[in-house]
Amino acid sequence: MTATKTTDRQLANAVRFLAIDAVEKAKSGHPGAPMGMADIAEVLWRQYLNHNPGNPSWFNRDRFVLSNGHGSMLLYALLHLTGYPVTIDDLKQFRQLHSKTAGHPEVGITPGVETTTGPLGQGIANAVGMAMAEKLLAQRFNQPGHEIIDHRTWVFLGDGCLMEGVSHEACSLAGVWGLNKLTCFYDDNDISIDGHVGGWFRDDTAARFKSYGWNVIGPIDGHDSAQIKKAIDQSLQSDRPTMIICKTTIGWGSPNMAGTHDVHGAALGAKEVEATRAALNWPHAPFEIPDDIKKSWNGITKGVTLETAWEKLFSSYASAYPEKAKELKRTIRQELPTNWEQTKASLLSLMKSIEAPTATRKSSQQSLDVLVAGIPELLGGSADLTGSNLTAGKTSKSWHQNPDDAANYISYGVREFGMSAIMNGICLHKGLIPYGGTFAVFSDYSRNAIRMSALMKQRVIYVLTHDSIGLGEDGPTHQPVEHLSSLRVIPDLNLWRPCDGLETAISWIHSIERQDGPSAMFLSRQNLPQYAADPQREEGIRKGGYVLSPANGKPEAVLIATGSEVSLAMEAQQKLRAMGKEVSVVSMPCTTLFDQQDQAWKDSVLPPKVRRLAIEAGHADFWRKYVGLEGDVVGINRFGESAPAPSVYSYLGVTADRLASLV
Repeated sequence: MTATKTTDRQLANAVRFLAIDAVEKAKSGHPGAPMGMADIAEVLWRQYLNHNPGNPSWFNRDRFVLSNGHGSMLLYALLHLTGYPVTIDDLKQFRQLHSKTAGHPEVGITPGVETTTGPLGQGIANAVGMAMAEKLLAQRFNQPGHEIIDHRTWVFLGDGCLMEGVSHEACSLAGVWGLNKLTCFYDDNDISIDGHVGGWFRDDTAARFKSYGWNVIGPIDGHDSAQIKKAIDQSLQSDRPTMIICKTTIGWGSPNMAGTHDVHGAALGAKEVEATRAALNWPHAPFEIPDDIKKSWNGITKGVTLETAWEKLFSSYASAYPEKAKELKRTIRQELPTNWEQTKASLLSLMKSIEAPTATRKSSQQSLDVLVAGIPELLGGSADLTGSNLTAGKTSKSWHQNPDDAANYISYGVREFGMSAIMNGICLHKGLIPYGGTFAVFSDYSRNAIRMSALMKQRVIYVLTHDSIGLGEDGPTHQPVEHLSSLRVIPDLNLWRPCDGLETAISWIHSIERQDGPSAMFLSRQNLPQYAADPQREEGIRKGGYVLSPANGKPEAVLIATGSEVSLAMEAQQKLRAMGKEVSVVSMPCTTLFDQQDQAWKDSVLPPKVRRLAIEAGHADFWRKYVGLEGDVVGINRFGESAPAPSVYSYLGVTADRLASLV
């Protein structure tokens, strides 16, 4: 073995043993993938990855995504060795409470982690979004001689990522979009938790990705640095995304466990750790890295040089194109345009002028007519339902039809999960605000990506239309019943179900202004009446729940409703008033925001000791926390029917007459 080869292997072994030692100390974790992919990581991170450990948020850095996030110690070891603020003590706290080194990488917790991974397949989908964001922003901002947005996205992934269906959705789109700055390394080690994958995974991965339009390289020896380097060099010349198939041995270096599923998700054990140290000639104590290896790994000086050169380029760009430079800086800082207040005022004025009954999906499109024109970074899309979701505004321009610097709308095809996970990646990249639409019932396909939006606190906006049995004839397969309640229990997700144009506009405004998490809008197919607007009502909408129509005097009951059922509550109020009974009508478009208000506001909307009746064309159980044991709920705890919407509402007992009789 040559001296250079020995050095490469020793550098890779530093990654291996940091992973081994951290997992061993925690008595928990996945050492197999870090041990198997260490040689690939050494070549990529030391010779190709453009990043600055001293400034993890440098905008033009390459993005690195560990899609097989269970191998988190691989990433933590790399971050430590290259100079990020991840210390040896942090590594010793692997998988412990409040440490920087959680069981799976978490963005916002560990410097240098680009996305939270662990749910397999979503990391590669996030990476597709990052690469797409880079491409879109480069088209918008780069000028001849000023390639200020020019970075790559690198992904490690395993068998599990490729088995998950979301990888198909996202990677198919990556091929269509020609994301040539996306390079993936497939850890082809033939092992998953249950053992050798031949019993359940025999895909021809090379053929699969060639069919997507990818550049496929390999199989190569994933433990041979020369082959790895050659493959990366080839990928840099491609005009398509690249998949490098790396044949590796899981747990490489372990004399008795390498190549078995035993090393996938459990510590090696003290005896095998010592055997591995002997086999790889690593005589150092746990967590000890020799100085020469530390020096060879450290990437701070190189990182400063890269960022300084880019800052010089950007300074030249700013001199030549000052408005573009100013705009790019604004979007990177996630600041809304200077005309945002004017845009909001225009939107609210428009909604106040509309008096005709309107479906809230249409009110959403009317909102987008104003918002897309006023917010250049707003990037729309839909899972093949644009004409039904009404997610394209008047100034929306399809990227697949005109892939130029004015494009601001993506057709994702019938790929709800892929769309949602890609939007997470677009948002994580920064510079764009993504929103995407599908039918509410199909949010099930997207649910884990929506959950990840919330976990990562990303400003992703989900437009979910055809929100109830009100869609009628398409029947129970398309009528969401449990989805409202199901999504409301996701922490940090703001779910809006507006009753008219004003509530729809304010839900859009709030979703765009929010920077600490995602929002979802449940929008109707059927037309709904408009209600009068005034400053007090606008304030109530922003608080998530308010009295839309007060009682004359003290109410005998409070009717709480959302969306299309608000009109039923208003009708019931009039029926009860004719019978000499007074009730107030509360619209609660966003229960999450209402729950965040102070007790005084809550009591003003839902007076204590006044009976409450909640109405929503969805599962009833969620509303029990608002009505208590003395109240009641009119909901739907079964699947719907295929018939015109009025017939379904009547058949399932969601009517004004029933509300009045219950009161």
